[in-house]
Amino acid sequence: MKRTVLLLGLTLAAGVMAGVIGAKTLNAQQELVKATVLLKTDLTGVEGKEGLVVLVEHAPGANSGKHYHPGHEFAYILEGSAILEQEGKPPVRLQAGNIIYYPPKEVHEGKNASTTAPLKVLVFQVNEKGQPFLVPVD
Repeated sequence: MKRTVLLLGLTLAAGVMAGVIGAKTLNAQQELVKATVLLKTDLTGVEGKEGLVVLVEHAPGANSGKHYHPGHEFAYILEGSAILEQEGKPPVRLQAGNIIYYPPKEVHEGKNASTTAPLKVLVFQVNEKGQPFLVPVD
């Protein structure tokens, strides 16, 4: 009886550990949109404002989800193609070399148009100091 309880306990503990390790590995592999801050700096002569440069990488088929940016945003497509959906406007297809401007708080969603190739976007923002890069919208 004691041996059975001990074996069941060890089996349960091993299963929990395998589940935790597996979940961490799976989550690490499923990073669909990655944002890397390349530069964040106060803007000289522009009180209370900061500049931000971010490299955003979308895995094949990934989308950013609906969101807005608190400040002005300029996005330059470095690689791949995207479908941009903005509230109240028809979807727009963008490709490498295109640039677009989003005014503050304009809700939009970017999608990688390809199911096989990554999408890379270089983003420049001018925000009030301390604001987040983006704000998700339901």
